Amino acid sequence: MTRYLCELTDVSRSGYYAWLQNSERQAIREEQDYEDYLLLRSIYDAFKGKIGYRGLYMTLVELLVTPMNHKKILRLMRKFNFFAKVRRANPYRNIAKATQVHRMVPNHLNRAFKQDEPGKVFLTDITYLKYRGQTAYLSCVKDVATREIIAYELSTSLKMSIVYRTLEKLEEALDGNLHPEAIIHSDQGFHYTHPEYQVRVKKIGLNQSMSRRGNCLDNAPMESFFGHFKDEVDYQEAQNLLELKKMVDEYMEHYNSTRKQWSLKKMTPEQFRSHLIAA
Repeated sequence: MTRYLCELTDVSRSGYYAWLQNSERQAIREEQDYEDYLLLRSIYDAFKGKIGYRGLYMTLVELLVTPMNHKKILRLMRKFNFFAKVRRANPYRNIAKATQVHRMVPNHLNRAFKQDEPGKVFLTDITYLKYRGQTAYLSCVKDVATREIIAYELSTSLKMSIVYRTLEKLEEALDGNLHPEAIIHSDQGFHYTHPEYQVRVKKIGLNQSMSRRGNCLDNAPMESFFGHFKDEVDYQEAQNLLELKKMVDEYMEHYNSTRKQWSLKKMTPEQFRSHLIAA
């Protein structure tokens, strides 16, 4: 019957058996791919989608004697269409350009992010938080040496009050203990070039520094913190602003007090500050 059907369809018997064997291999591969996908998906779901192929590979190294190749993981993610929930661009960057009365200042910091004196260099920036169809804005000040978040303000508005209040909280946190060479570094956003903001910065006793236009690497540690925040906090699930504020407060406490960092000699930011002061 096979020979007859091959002659009828003008196909060689060897060609038919080669196709049949290849089909069986393909079916086996499809079945194996699906089983591997289920394993990857279980890890992906456990991380709530906040993990990429590198993270999946590192997790599998701990789970399996012979983990999947990272290229296979990436192939399966593309094949079954599941990807890490990536960070979106900050719409704060798209605010209208400053007017002529706004003044830029030089980049005095120049990416000198390795500091060993607490309170000498501060970074500041604003990020957006979208939740339940609404948008809130988070303004933070970070100590470069210790990586602590010294001051922060959550608001539903991008009015100047968000940065004024952040400065007030920074001044309260410093409590008069101001480093003689203290710098506060930011991007060239509308808020930071505003003349009133610059007056308030000088009044506190801080020198102001700004990133070069369009160069986010000049404020990289601040961007990195916002990235970790968005990866680790399920802020999108907040039902209202009050709940979002609670999430922010809890994470700030966790980040400063209990979240150890490898590059801080496995200490928390608060512990590392004490270590630097003692040294």
